[in-house]
Amino acid sequence: MSADLVASIPANIPNTQRIDFHTPDTKKARSYSGHVHIDSKEHPGTKNHLFYWFFESQTCNPHVAVHDQQDLISQTPLLIWLNGGPGASSLLGLFLENGPLSIGADAAGTVSVTANSWNQEAHVVFWDQPVGTGYSYSDVGEYVRSENALGEMFWQALQEFFSTHPEYAQCPVYVCGESYAGKYVPTIALAIDRQNRRKTGGRHINLKGVSVGNGWIKPELSLRAMIDYVYTTGLLGISQRDALYEAHADYQAALDAGEMAQATKLGNDLVTTTLAYGGNFDIYDVRRWDDLPMGALRAYLDSKNVKEALHVPADVTWQCADNEGPVAEWLVDDNMADCSGQYAEILDKGYKALLYTGNFDTACGYRSTEEILDDLMRQKGEHAHAEWRNAPRMIWTQAQGNPKGFVRHHRNLTQVSVPGAGHQVPAFQPQICREMLYNWLFDRPFPGYDPQQSLKHRNGTLGLRKA
Repeated sequence: MSADLVASIPANIPNTQRIDFHTPDTKKARSYSGHVHIDSKEHPGTKNHLFYWFFESQTCNPHVAVHDQQDLISQTPLLIWLNGGPGASSLLGLFLENGPLSIGADAAGTVSVTANSWNQEAHVVFWDQPVGTGYSYSDVGEYVRSENALGEMFWQALQEFFSTHPEYAQCPVYVCGESYAGKYVPTIALAIDRQNRRKTGGRHINLKGVSVGNGWIKPELSLRAMIDYVYTTGLLGISQRDALYEAHADYQAALDAGEMAQATKLGNDLVTTTLAYGGNFDIYDVRRWDDLPMGALRAYLDSKNVKEALHVPADVTWQCADNEGPVAEWLVDDNMADCSGQYAEILDKGYKALLYTGNFDTACGYRSTEEILDDLMRQKGEHAHAEWRNAPRMIWTQAQGNPKGFVRHHRNLTQVSVPGAGHQVPAFQPQICREMLYNWLFDRPFPGYDPQQSLKHRNGTLGLRKA
C-alpha cells in the first residue's frame, strides 16, 4: 500500500464524521496525496516541496488490484489541473469547481461528494504550484521568478510523481487549468515536450494536449476588452471609458518599453479603477458583486486532521491568493507578458488544444480568446487563417434546442464559448463543462447545427435573395 494513499478525510472541520476513500472494508476510489521533493538550484542542499492530490478514474475498479487492470488504467487520460492567481491553490478547483468534493458555506465546513467530478472518466491530479501556493512550500522561502523556472520545476515534480506511481506513467497526459494558468499550462506542456525530445534522462511523459478556461494569455488585449465589455454592460459611462483608455495607453507604453514591473503595476491599477467605477462588481462575473465564496475552505485545509489525512506536515500553512502576495510579487516580470506564441508552438507540434470561455467573465473572457486565436492563425499564413475563419461555428444544443455552447473546431484546435458562465466555467456550468471536456478528450461529437447553413437553407426555401 502506497505511503501517500488517502484512506479517508474529515467530513467537516470538527472531524465528527469521515469520508472514506479506501479502507480495508470500503474501497470507493483510489486517491493519493502528498509532496514531491525537488532539489533547489538557488540554494544547494535545500528542497522545494510541491503538493498533489490525485483521484483515479471512476472507470477503474478500486476493488481490483492495479496489476489486474493495468491496461485500463494506462489507457485512461490523466488530467493535470492548475488554478491560476498567481498564488491560487488548485484545491480551489477541487472543492469549488471540478473535483469529487465540495465544501459548504456552513460554519462546520461540511464536505460532501459531488456528482460532477472530472474523474468520472479520467484520472485527475490537482497540483499546488508554483512553490509558495497552497500546501507547496520551500525549505528556505524560495519562489520562482519566471515561467521557464516554473516549467522545469514542474517537469521534475512529474518525474517524482510517476516514479512513486509508475502505474500511471503511460497514461495520455493533458495539462489543464484556468485564468493565470493560461500561462502555466503552455509553459509546462512545452517543458514536457522539450524533455521528451532530448531523451537524455527522465521518464517520457505521454503528453497529448492542453486545455485552458478563460486564460490570462495576452494581457494587453484582455485589459482593453475588459474596458469595452464593462462599458457595454452599462457599468461605465463614456467619460469613464475614455479615461480608462488613456490609462491603458500608459500601460501599453510601459509594456512596449519592456518595463514589465511598471506595466504590471499600471495594469493592476487599471483593473482596480474599472472595478471602482462600476461599483466594485465581480471581475470574474459581470452579473455579480462578489466572487464565488470559499466558504470554510481555508479553515478546513488548515485543520490538523485534514493535514494528517493528506500527509501534509502540521507546520505547513495553506496559502491561497489571487494576484497578490509573494508568489505574484516574484512573477512580476511575467504577469503582463504575452504568451500567445506558446499556443502556436503547441499546435504546430501536433498537440490537441481546447480553449473555452464563460461569456460573463470580464477579466479574460471570450473576446480576448477569440482575437488571440484569430491572430495566431493569421500568423500561420493566409491559407491557415482563411481555414480557421471559415470553420463552422456550431451551436451545441441541449435536447430542447437551447444552446449548451458555441463550438469551433479545426484540425487540432477546439474553441468553446459557454453561455451562462463566468470565469470559473466548471463552477457555473458543471455538467456542460464536463461534457465539453469529455467530448474533446474522447473525440465525441458536439451535437448541434451550423446556424449559417441553416439560414442559407431557410432563405433558399423561402426564395429570399440578397438585394
